[in-house]
Amino acid sequence: MNSVEEKDFLSYICGKLLGDGCITLQPRRKPRFQFIHTASDYDWCNFCYKKLQPFLPLSPPSYRKVQDIRTLKGYTERYMVQSKTANIITYLESIWYSSRKKIIPFDFLKSYFNEKALAWWYLDDGHLKVDNGTPRKIILSTDNFTKLENQQLIKLLVKRFSLCFSLDGQNRLVIYDQPQIYYFYRLVEPFIHPSMHRKMIQFDELQNKSFPKRTTIYLPNNFTISKPTFTINDNLEYLPKLYEIVNDRNHYIDYYKNYFIKVLDLKDMKPYQVNVDLKHWQIIDNIKKFTGMNNSQITSLCFILQSYKEI
Repeated sequence: MNSVEEKDFLSYICGKLLGDGCITLQPRRKPRFQFIHTASDYDWCNFCYKKLQPFLPLSPPSYRKVQDIRTLKGYTERYMVQSKTANIITYLESIWYSSRKKIIPFDFLKSYFNEKALAWWYLDDGHLKVDNGTPRKIILSTDNFTKLENQQLIKLLVKRFSLCFSLDGQNRLVIYDQPQIYYFYRLVEPFIHPSMHRKMIQFDELQNKSFPKRTTIYLPNNFTISKPTFTINDNLEYLPKLYEIVNDRNHYIDYYKNYFIKVLDLKDMKPYQVNVDLKHWQIIDNIKKFTGMNNSQITSLCFILQSYKEI
């Protein structure tokens, strides 16, 4: 196992143990690694098995039919992957469990909690809520961890990814903010398995077809604007370059952390009634499709990037 392969493996394990993975321990036996998925998620289950099998002594997914009176059919269908014993599993059990309760080993996460781990966690225990084709919320199930652990996890997500989650009433991590939802998705997008269509944002469904002749743009009070329509349209000339940035995932992530995030919490905004040139609207709409930002945030971003002379 080379260093790159080992780091990828431990990142997958990190995501899996934050998600549906667990380590079982029977009396007088060594621990075993295990994960279970519903039968409809067999492809994802088998994909995880194939990724982890070179490093863990895993058995292929095995079908299980479990009686469950809560369901209409009276049973559920699952696939389970379980390991034999191994030293690496014994080590993982020692840091991920305390008195047989799963805990979050933050030192381990600091080393291996990357975008791949975030994606696997999301595919296991995440939910994308969509209304009328528009993403409204991303939930990561963390209700089995303590509130204190989840608060520490929120801090780590901010520090590592510039992601700002909050805790809901069920002790789950939640993002409601549109630009944050889209940014989260772009982080995990390359690692989403094709079978997990329900957890993908469908960009093609988000594009508007009609554009207003006149609109209200809100900009920070500290922006000096004497001729609103002229000044705003002049700054919107940067839109084609901005679209190139958001269309490229690596550039998008870099700019988000350094610049885009500056427009998400802007306060003391002043409204301007302006006529936006028709040529700008299609590009604005395409940028919204990739970022979830509104017209005012996109316009503010053009002003900010111009001031930094980044585009």
